[in-house]
Amino acid sequence: MDTIAPDLSETIFAQIGHGQYIPRNFEFCRMALPEELAERFASASRIVSHAGTGSVLTARRYNKPIILFPRRASLGEHRNDHQLATCQQLDGAPGLSVAYDETELRDLLRTDLDAVAAEPASTGTGSKLGRGIANYIRRIDNDEH
Repeated sequence: MDTIAPDLSETIFAQIGHGQYIPRNFEFCRMALPEELAERFASASRIVSHAGTGSVLTARRYNKPIILFPRRASLGEHRNDHQLATCQQLDGAPGLSVAYDETELRDLLRTDLDAVAAEPASTGTGSKLGRGIANYIRRIDNDEH
């Protein structure tokens, strides 16, 4: 995100945890209080997150599109590729995009949000689990409207 942020017109904020890297091009905090995160989610135009299911559910709660950018074991970012597997299962769910590399992330962040909202949601040809989650999200959306 740090290398992409200067090219974006949106304000970027990140909760970065206790890693060693310090962003230079956007506002951040190590750990935010739940109230602050709730405010950030509510005011965000979209969410970019590693592939935690809690982040996906929070984005749905706030009705925000989410871009998942999975951590990879091969890059030393995680102990295994469970986040990659999660993304492969969720890819195609309404309101959810997956960036598998920095180029895809940059392209998704440059995508006009109005155009994304106008596109029909993918029905997905992925796994049974992925289709089940996509169907669940559609039911939640229908119940809320």
